[in-house]
Parts: sequence; C-alpha cells; structure tokens
Amino acid sequence: MVKLIVGSKGSGKTKKLIQMVNDAAKVSKGNVVCIEKGDSLKFDLNYNIRLIDIKEYSVKGSDAYYGFVAGLLAGNYDITDIFGDATFKILCGKDSKDFELLADFVQKLDALTKESSVNIRLTVSCDESDLPERIREFMM
Repeated sequence: MVKLIVGSKGSGKTKKLIQMVNDAAKVSKGNVVCIEKGDSLKFDLNYNIRLIDIKEYSVKGSDAYYGFVAGLLAGNYDITDIFGDATFKILCGKDSKDFELLADFVQKLDALTKESSVNIRLTVSCDESDLPERIREFMM
C-alpha cells in the first residue's frame, strides 16, 4: 500500500514522517526503512530504523528510484515499511515538479506493493489540488 503525505513547503510533512517512522519501528515485526536525500534525519529516528541517504547511491529519476525500492524489497523480505522524504527532489531534481511523472511512479509502486505486504509512505511537497486525480486516492 502506498500513501502520500502531501502539503506545501513548511507544512510539517517531515515532522509527521519522523513520527510515523518511529511509530512503525515500535510495532513492526520486521525492518523499517527511511529514504531521504541527505542525512538530516539521523538524529530524529530510532537506531533500529535503516536510514538511507539516496545521494550515496546516485539515484535520480523515477525509474532509478523505483528500481532502488524494488531492489530493497527483493533483497530483504523482512521489510514491512518504507518511508521516503523529499520525493520530488529525488524524482525531478531540486526545484522541479512533474506531477504526471509522480503519478506514474506512485502507481508503479502501488503495483509492486500488491505482491508484498509492505507499506510505503512518501512526502510530496505541493498543494493537494496540484495532484492528478488518478493518485488522489493515495493521499493520507
């Protein structure tokens, strides 16, 4: 299952994500993974959480990000939750937003999660009204 934490810049998405990641780690019977661009969350997350700085792996673009997530799941069947921060920065670059690219990415991830019981939650910096209709069902 994929869920999107949507809001404009400065609306508290990352703070909400941190709380959700730490809560998931308390109840998970497997592994919890958090993907971000940089390492600013390292002091906010429980030490049991696998924090991944996506920059270390040169992942840029939706196909690379999808492949990275699929590879995580293929290599570790014990992952129960994946959280991702700054989704547009990873998919499109620093100041770019491609809503159709995001929609395609979310739908591919959703199809991937149907094969497993993993929960994926991503922060998306935009107004809810900017999202294409086809992915509004994924909003939290």
